[in-house]
Amino acid sequence: MSKIEAIIDSSILVKQSILKDPILLKSIENIVTVTTTAFKNGNSVYFCGNGGSAADAQHLAAEFSGRFYKDRKALPSEALHCNTSYLTAVANDYSYEVIYARLIDGITKKGDVLIGLSTSGNSVNIIKAFETAKQKSVITIGFTGETGGKMKDISDYLINVPSKITPRIQESHILIGHILCELVESNLFS
Repeated sequence: MSKIEAIIDSSILVKQSILKDPILLKSIENIVTVTTTAFKNGNSVYFCGNGGSAADAQHLAAEFSGRFYKDRKALPSEALHCNTSYLTAVANDYSYEVIYARLIDGITKKGDVLIGLSTSGNSVNIIKAFETAKQKSVITIGFTGETGGKMKDISDYLINVPSKITPRIQESHILIGHILCELVESNLFS
């Protein structure tokens, strides 16, 4: 098997593991329901991540605020890292660890949803954001790798991809994120 084939096979194996895991599939179903309900109730969905996970967060927020399949009204959704002036000011004046927590404190309301993407589940800035979210009755959904890391105990809902390999985890985060976007859109605009 070539190296290219081995990488593709590795990605397929992780997705097959997800497909065969009834607990994980139920968790995906649960986050679809929670997210649909939040939008129906006039709440917003926020995303956060670091590095490649920040790019994935921005991608998924755009699927809600733009469109996925249907020509429909925009849904209130944002990736929290997109305001670079805010991000650099808070990181400089306070610390990088609180960049998301301060935004969650400032812009969210009860019933909003915060989806944090961290392959390790140990990103301090996301953990602090989840802690702040809990104080504000914001629903937290963690997208992590196999163990769930520290986010396992602080997430209301956990999507822990059965892998320890960062690229395989991120590929699955996008797959699950697209499932979320497609089914929520279908629920709201059938």
